[in-house]
Amino acid sequence: MGIVLKSQKEIELMREAGRISATALKIAGEAVQPGITTAEIDKIAYDYIVSQNAKPNFLNYNGFPATCCISVNNEVIHGIPDKKHIIREGDIVSIDLGAVYQGYHGDNAATFACGKISPQAQRLCDTTREALYIGLTKCVAGGRLGDIGAAIYEYCTARGYGVVRSYTGHGIGTKLHEDPSVPNYGAPNRGARLFPGMTLAIEPMINEGTHDVKVLDNDWTVVTADGKLSAHFEHTVAVTKGDCLILTQP
Repeated sequence: MGIVLKSQKEIELMREAGRISATALKIAGEAVQPGITTAEIDKIAYDYIVSQNAKPNFLNYNGFPATCCISVNNEVIHGIPDKKHIIREGDIVSIDLGAVYQGYHGDNAATFACGKISPQAQRLCDTTREALYIGLTKCVAGGRLGDIGAAIYEYCTARGYGVVRSYTGHGIGTKLHEDPSVPNYGAPNRGARLFPGMTLAIEPMINEGTHDVKVLDNDWTVVTADGKLSAHFEHTVAVTKGDCLILTQP
C-alpha cells in the first residue's frame, strides 16, 4: 500500500476520531477500580464511542470480540475482556482502544493503576509513558522512523527494561493499520523519512524483565515470557512542519 500522506481535512477528521478514542480511554481508565470486570470496562468504552456517532474499530477486527484490548499485569497486549476477569487492588491494567469516525481511525492506549500499586509497577508505568513522549519528540518532518524507535529503546533499556520487538506501532488513517511499521527500537537516521501529513500510532510496550513474549491459547492475548509486568502507552499523531500533533487528546 505504501505510506499515505493525509490532507488537512483528513487530519481534522482524524482529530475527531482521536478525540472520541481519547475520551473513551479516559472514561475506561477512570472505571478501573477493585471489583470491576474487564467486560464491564469494555461496555463503558463501547457505549461512549457509539454515543459519538462513531464505531469501535477493534470490535470484530480480524475476529477480535470486543471494543477494548484489556491486558492486566503480565499481559502485554490483546487481552480479551471477560465477565469472569475481576480487577483487583494492585493490578496494572493496560487499555487499548480506538474509534472510527467518518471513515478515519483513532487509536490509543494507557496503563492504569488499580488502587495502590507497588513502587516497581509504578516505575514501569512511568517509564513507559515517558518513553512514549520521548518518542514523540523525534516525530518531526525531516527525521526518520528509526529516530523514534531508537529514542524509546535507549530510554527504556537504560532503566533495565525489556522493549517488546514482536509488535510495533503503525501508520493509521482510513485503515486501522497502514504502512509504515513503527518499531520501538532501531538506529537513528535509518528508516523511512518523515513528511508532513504522515499519521502514525506510536506505542511503546515495555516489560519489567525480558522483551520476549508468547501468545496464549486464545490466539490473541500476548504475555511476557517470564511472567513479569508489562505496560503500554500509545498516541495517534500527525507529522507537521513543527512538533507532531497529538490527535488522541480528550
